[in-house]
Amino acid sequence: MAHTSVKIPLLVLVGQTAVGKTALSLRLAQQFGGEIISADSRLFYRGMDIGTAKPTAVERALVPHHLIDLCAPDETVTLGTYQQLAYGVIEWVGKNGRLPLLVGGTGQYVQAVVEGWGIPRVAPQPALRQALEALGGDELARWLAALDPEAAAKIDPRNVRRVIRALEVTLVAGRPISDIQRKNPPPYNICLIGLHRERESLYRRIDARVDQMMADGLLDEVAGLLAQGYDEPLAARSGLGYRQRLA
Repeated sequence: MAHTSVKIPLLVLVGQTAVGKTALSLRLAQQFGGEIISADSRLFYRGMDIGTAKPTAVERALVPHHLIDLCAPDETVTLGTYQQLAYGVIEWVGKNGRLPLLVGGTGQYVQAVVEGWGIPRVAPQPALRQALEALGGDELARWLAALDPEAAAKIDPRNVRRVIRALEVTLVAGRPISDIQRKNPPPYNICLIGLHRERESLYRRIDARVDQMMADGLLDEVAGLLAQGYDEPLAARSGLGYRQRLA
């Protein structure tokens, strides 16, 4: 990453799904002349709009949005690729006198940018991934714990995609991913805002969001994805609206 001599201000907004990040980020961007940089991996995928609660055309017309619709649903944006894209957009927005707002629903993507994670340049290895996927989640978690206890302690073993990626990097690079991921914080003036709601309120908002997705045509969107052949497990399936409807 090319560091600038003057620190760019970076507003970072994080919180759980349906906590209210979108509404607040739009208000802040409009008030302070900002542009929104998505750190939500679900928004990378073209054609998966309703089930990911992607910003609407109206919202994107009000405020410029970046790092949305990067790839097809069966493609992958690695953490390293995302980090470099995000740094480039932050620099570009800041140099143009605008305030970059990093808005995150995916914790590791925010952390990678804000903390300056060292990320290995290991391309996806399809054959290796296929072999790892055949092992099952419990065996994968045990293997990662044996090879890299530090990484295993940080990664939720239920997040099989992250476990597989950690193993993939460790095996290909020949050293633990936690050793590779040493931090080099970027030269930004960072203001971090974390949103929180009481559990009952958050659950009501999640229920209302799912109802709205259904009303907006989620089933038709899913049918369209299936018709295009996206019926295998996809990286993008972690979106709230797809977990059961693509099963």
